[in-house]
Amino acid sequence: MNNVLSQVTFDVKHALQEDVGNGDVTAALLPQQLIVEAEIISREPMLVCGQPWVNEVFKQVDNTVEMEWQVSEGDFLSMPATLCIIHGTASSILTAERTALNFLQTLSATATQTYQYVQQLKGTKAKLLDTRKTIPGLRLAQKYAVHCGGGLNHRMGLYDAFLIKENHIKACGSVAHAINLARKTDKHLLVEIEVETLEELQEALDAHPDRILLDNFTQDMLEQAVKMNHPKYCELEASGGININNIADIAQTGVDFISVGSITKSIKAIDLSLLIRETL
Repeated sequence: MNNVLSQVTFDVKHALQEDVGNGDVTAALLPQQLIVEAEIISREPMLVCGQPWVNEVFKQVDNTVEMEWQVSEGDFLSMPATLCIIHGTASSILTAERTALNFLQTLSATATQTYQYVQQLKGTKAKLLDTRKTIPGLRLAQKYAVHCGGGLNHRMGLYDAFLIKENHIKACGSVAHAINLARKTDKHLLVEIEVETLEELQEALDAHPDRILLDNFTQDMLEQAVKMNHPKYCELEASGGININNIADIAQTGVDFISVGSITKSIKAIDLSLLIRETL
C-alpha cells in the first residue's frame, strides 16, 4: 500500500485548501500563544483507520503540534474510547479539527464496515473485494481502509486490469471476442468478464479468462456456476445485491471472491469528537 500512503500529503493539502482557504477567521480571534490539551474521542465501536491522514493534517497546519495516539491503526474498539491526546496552540488545533476528523471518521467507517463483512466470511474460502464505487478524490484512501479492515482491493482504476462488462461485450460482439482482444492487448493484466446468465458463463469458461464476475446471480445459479467451473478453469466472483445479511450464504456456494460496493459508497461516518480538556 506504499502508493496509497504517498497520496496522504496530496489528499491533506487539497482538503485543507478546501476548508481553510485564506485562513481560519474564527481561530484568529483566539490568543495565538494559548496552549491547550485536547483529545479525539470515539462514541461508538469502530476499527481505527486514518492515522496517517490525521497526523499529516496537524503537521501541515502547525508542525509544532504534538500527537499522542492511545490506539494503533487497525485496532478494533468495542466501546467508546480516547483515540488521541493532542498538545498545541488552541488556534492550530481548532483549525485542523474538522479536516482531521473528516478523514478519520470516513476511513474508519470504511474499515469498520469492511471488517463487519469479513467476519461473515469466516469458515469459507471467499475473500471480500472492494469496487470502484468510492468517494471522489478518496479512491486510494478508501482502498487503504478496505485493506485495513481485512478486505482485498479489486483494481485501483480503469488502468490496472480488464473488467469486461455488458456494454463492452455488446460493442465487441461477443464474450469470446472481448476476452481474446484483451489477451492480445496486454498479456500481463488480469482479464475479468461479467456474465449475467449461465449461458454466458459457459461461453466465458470456454474462452478462459482469469476471472468471471457473476452479476446478480441467485443462490442456485451461483452453486451451478461453481459446478460448471469444476475442474476449475478460472476464479469466480459474485457481485450485485449483496449485503451483510446474505453474504455468508453467498460465500457458502464456493465462489472465490465477493465484491461489495457498499463498503465504500454506503458508509455511515463514525461518531467522533475533538474536545479541549484543559489549557496549559
